[in-house]
Amino acid sequence: MSSPLKPLDRQVLVITGASSGIGLATAQEAGKRGAKLVLAARGGDVLEAVVQGLVENGVEAVAVVADVAVRADVERIAQVALERFGRIDTWINNAGATIYGRLDQVSEEDSRRLFDINFWGMVHGSLVALPHLKRQGGALVNLGSEASEVAIPLQGMYSASKHAVKGFTDALRIEVEHMEGAPVSITLVEPTAADTPLPQHARNYMDCEPKLPSPQVDPHQVAAAILQAAVVPARTVRVGLMAGLDIMVERVAPALADRLAVFQAPRQQQDEPARNPDGALYGSRAAGRIYGRG
Repeated sequence: MSSPLKPLDRQVLVITGASSGIGLATAQEAGKRGAKLVLAARGGDVLEAVVQGLVENGVEAVAVVADVAVRADVERIAQVALERFGRIDTWINNAGATIYGRLDQVSEEDSRRLFDINFWGMVHGSLVALPHLKRQGGALVNLGSEASEVAIPLQGMYSASKHAVKGFTDALRIEVEHMEGAPVSITLVEPTAADTPLPQHARNYMDCEPKLPSPQVDPHQVAAAILQAAVVPARTVRVGLMAGLDIMVERVAPALADRLAVFQAPRQQQDEPARNPDGALYGSRAAGRIYGRG
């Protein structure tokens, strides 16, 4: 890179999916460290409350209600950033969703919607951000997952979308950093399961309430990895011991990894009826919470 990344207290950060979970944790941590924030999410009331709380604590922040699946919405995020702060130093594609259910049960409509959010939302953010990042140097941080490298039963379409995120991010890095030599750091962050409201926001085809398997990392741990990538160039950052272990088994003994993955199915199901099967696939259900229900 011909241009070093700036300290956080001199950066303008764009964060999508900023009204809950990892996105909200990242916004809070970045604000504490002096960054200027452009926060995007679908739920306007919750997002405005998040921004108001940050502003009351001395953080310069602005809210943009946007659905990352819509390219025009993502372009508007960039426009607001430029109008308010004049530049973009780091763009964090964090918005995401999941579906619980066997692949032969999930509807094509729901599967396509999931890809619109997880994959196309990341593509939109990356391609909208790049011209601005190239202009003065900056960082693009895409949120993948342990599921970018391994398959998770009952979240098969989520795994597929996160594999796609990795493929796009790796190819983009080669083209931008190595072929073009642009002053942009492109990082893929791959956390293991994190204690966020993701299961409560999921589209759920199961009869029971979904959950994430333990152990789970704290969302602030993922936020720390994201913000580190905003100031120190990195290729791929894995968060959580299980992410490293599971990916290693997948690479060294893939057939064994397949058999072990069967045991993940019951670890994603709670012993209670499903509460909100529709989830937040088509509309925001964020409540400004970083952590899941437990």
